[in-house]
Amino acid sequence: MSEKIEITKRAGVVSFFTLVSRVAGLVRDAVVAFFFGTTDAADAFYMAFTLPNLLRRFVAEGALTIAFIPVFSETLKKSREEALHLASLTFSYLSIILAGLTVAGIALAPFLVTVIAFGFKDQPEKFALTVTLTRLCFPYIFLVSLAALAMGILNALKRFASPAAAPILFNVGLIAGACFSPWFHPPVYGLALGVLLGGLGQLLLQWGELVRLDWRPRFAWGSHPALWRLLGLMVPAAYGAAVYQCNVIIVRLFASFLPAGSVSYLWYADRVFEFPVGVFAIAVATAIQPTLSDQVAEKDMTAFKESLDFGLRFNFLITIPAMAGLIVLAQPIVMVLFQRGAFSPLDSMETASTLIAFAVGLPFLGAVRILVPAFYALKDAKRPVVIATLAVAANLVFAFLLVRPLAHEGLALALSLAAAVNFIGLMRVLRKYVGGWAWRNTIRVVAQTMAASAVMAGLLWIPQHYGWVFREGGLWRHGLELAVLVSVGAGLYFLLSGAGHRSKLVRFFR
Repeated sequence: MSEKIEITKRAGVVSFFTLVSRVAGLVRDAVVAFFFGTTDAADAFYMAFTLPNLLRRFVAEGALTIAFIPVFSETLKKSREEALHLASLTFSYLSIILAGLTVAGIALAPFLVTVIAFGFKDQPEKFALTVTLTRLCFPYIFLVSLAALAMGILNALKRFASPAAAPILFNVGLIAGACFSPWFHPPVYGLALGVLLGGLGQLLLQWGELVRLDWRPRFAWGSHPALWRLLGLMVPAAYGAAVYQCNVIIVRLFASFLPAGSVSYLWYADRVFEFPVGVFAIAVATAIQPTLSDQVAEKDMTAFKESLDFGLRFNFLITIPAMAGLIVLAQPIVMVLFQRGAFSPLDSMETASTLIAFAVGLPFLGAVRILVPAFYALKDAKRPVVIATLAVAANLVFAFLLVRPLAHEGLALALSLAAAVNFIGLMRVLRKYVGGWAWRNTIRVVAQTMAASAVMAGLLWIPQHYGWVFREGGLWRHGLELAVLVSVGAGLYFLLSGAGHRSKLVRFFR
């Protein structure tokens, strides 16, 4: 079986479970929106969860998923026992670091909240609530980082189902926390408890898979040559992989000075935006990373470039129409998902406009998720960090320029522009690093995809513009109309892009 078909199969497994997880995530956000809307309590929770979520990207997805897999895969080719010893050493030292990080985060919560939400200082009650919620949520980083170590081991072993399914349990935990929130005082404490329950569920599911495979890390002390290489990659890998979250912190800092509800608009729009990112972009990146690491270990750079080119084409084939769909269907999507309970029609309009600004950056963000692991497969931790720093600086400039005229929509657009800067920088450096490769197929896929997506978007806009849909009826009717439009749009794109013709689809995967 060709490696491209194997990557596609893995991406399909990850996409399926991620799809279930993202649907559960949308249900979670709808439940939270029902109970809390865009109130001060919602703003406080979303701001409080920013820090543990950022550290999850730094320590977990950044340091362990991207940096761990290449080193672990290389060690595994030598010896199973040596690879298990490396995993045990990583688990042991990581547990100590995480415990210290958790204690420090709880103790320094007032200072940290001041840094990321300085605008809350003028509202003492809101600031104090954010500090308390930050302390309650911080142990999540300990749980989810150990879960990420388990995910790194399983992905390197080409086991993708459990890691992809684990976030479902996080969503279940937060849904439970929201539903039981009326029994807490204040009710938003229920959301913090849900975060911890969700993190524990993620860890237990993947740890159980390791036990079943007899790959469970144990406490061990000492040194290992591969451990030092891993540590050399972890710090820059954490920053490089988490650049998007650094940008999110900048955006939320600016948003803390905007009227109440702005942080929540950004949060809800980002949750919808993360749906295609997780289902498609991250799925492709997760599936392709072990292959890139193996090809570099085997010094097969021709195969490496072919796999990377395939991953980029796959990304654009999916994310460009997803971007077009989000832009033209933003209002009905937000209305169907969130507009009930404490979430008003005005909240829907503001969240939808923010979602459109986020959607512009989807193809670039998806490509970055593929390019960054390629650098770490090459054991290059320096260049992604330099480019990521430039992207953060660009986001700061864009946010400063756009926040006054466009408010929270401008902040979302700043994130999209920063993702484009990151993508362009990574591509320029990578081409010089590994040598050029044929761009004809990629350019052809992008051109065909953009043309098909534009026609699809136009056809989806017509029934909304003339009032044929979303004017009368309640949630179920609007949900059915949205489902029909999404299905028709996907079918139109499939036909218009040429992917519906079997021979063209086969050529794409060759």
